[in-house]
Amino acid sequence: MAGQIGERAIVLGGSMAGLIAARVLSDSYGEVLIVDRDALTGSDARRGVPQGNHVHGLLAAGQQILEELFPGFTQGAVDSGIPTGDLGELRWYFSGKRLSPSTTGCLCVSAARPVLEDRVREHVLATPGIKVLDRHSIDALVTDEDGTHVTGVTVTPQGDGTAASYSLTADLVIDATGRASRTPVWLEELGYERPDEDRVKIDLSYTTRKFRLPDESILNGDLSINPVSGPATRRGAFFSRIQDGLCAVSLTGVLGDSAPADLEGFLAWTQTLPVTDVYDVLKDAEPVDDGATFKYPASVRRHYERLDRFPGGYLVLGDAACSFNPVYGQGMTVAAQEAIVLREHLGRGPVDALAFFGDINNVIEVPWTFSAGGDLGFPEVEGERTPEVVMGGMYMAKLQAAATVDPYVTGTFMRVAGLVDPPQNLFSPKMLYRVLRGAKQAALQSAQEAPQQTAAA
Repeated sequence: MAGQIGERAIVLGGSMAGLIAARVLSDSYGEVLIVDRDALTGSDARRGVPQGNHVHGLLAAGQQILEELFPGFTQGAVDSGIPTGDLGELRWYFSGKRLSPSTTGCLCVSAARPVLEDRVREHVLATPGIKVLDRHSIDALVTDEDGTHVTGVTVTPQGDGTAASYSLTADLVIDATGRASRTPVWLEELGYERPDEDRVKIDLSYTTRKFRLPDESILNGDLSINPVSGPATRRGAFFSRIQDGLCAVSLTGVLGDSAPADLEGFLAWTQTLPVTDVYDVLKDAEPVDDGATFKYPASVRRHYERLDRFPGGYLVLGDAACSFNPVYGQGMTVAAQEAIVLREHLGRGPVDALAFFGDINNVIEVPWTFSAGGDLGFPEVEGERTPEVVMGGMYMAKLQAAATVDPYVTGTFMRVAGLVDPPQNLFSPKMLYRVLRGAKQAALQSAQEAPQQTAAA
């Protein structure tokens, strides 16, 4: 470690990416100030996190990083009543077929997003030197005279509109404001180029309601039920047990399809899913809220690593750098991995922005390939379908089919999807053999089941 390399760092945005970055910065700066326009208190969904009402799952790699940064975090979550389970043992369905359960050692923390964020924030604010400046809008960057180095930010207290703006100085400023980041605009205003962007328009919707089950035994001990959407089964759902005997259900639609939030329409939608599991659990459950809908038009990846120059004293991470389709559950975990990259750079002294962007690009590449490749499996989604994307889509279809009959395939897939193991593990000789064998076996089973289903109908 290089020790303290500056007096103050400012983190713009107090969501998960900003909180984890602040914890890492605290080892290298005398003071770390988190600035956010929302009130950063309590465990209710915030305006600045519109997806906060919906089902979230912290991937295994993210859970491992939180445990490293905040020892005892996982046990504390369990002690507070947050359900956890093995990622490979959840009830997963792809193309209407259940994957064979597999014990992977990858822990899924099934907390409501605001609750998870609140617990992380509690740990962060217990760290010496970290402070919060909430209910302040972030107006502009402050730079030196020639605009080559960021020296702080201008902020305005939120309230009745009469408060005056003022500037905060810092040795380092980090943008963790999410997909609505203004960094591209600020760069242009300072005479820099905006980053290139990749966009995959999926036009996703989440509609979520919370329920109380009359008897949790109906779940057979399962933590989650997930009929995942795909080109063959476009409507999907994520059902999760959360705290205090409640469950949350997010229904997903793509390409403009959207589930209604009213109870009757919500339940009717669950009957259009490829399996009846979610409806069977909810039909006698007690609704406890009015539902909420969240729209996600497109995944966006900003290529800051391609820029020739970038102002010193300024970095971007989290959804501000790359915003993933949330159905893949990657955003919080990738932000945590980027914070670990930040820690590595801080260990060498003041961070070179372009070198940092190059390294987080390596972190982003794998989950982006998974999510963008999955979305491009829908024929209507616009985007370049390279031979690698096409072949990858064909292989993943076989892999998911094989996973319905082979727990080894499920386990290997889930460890990679959980960002714990490298994607190369999906293509090992043993895995290739089991995918091809399992896909053939699954196809044979489907052919044998088809006449029975026709007769039953």
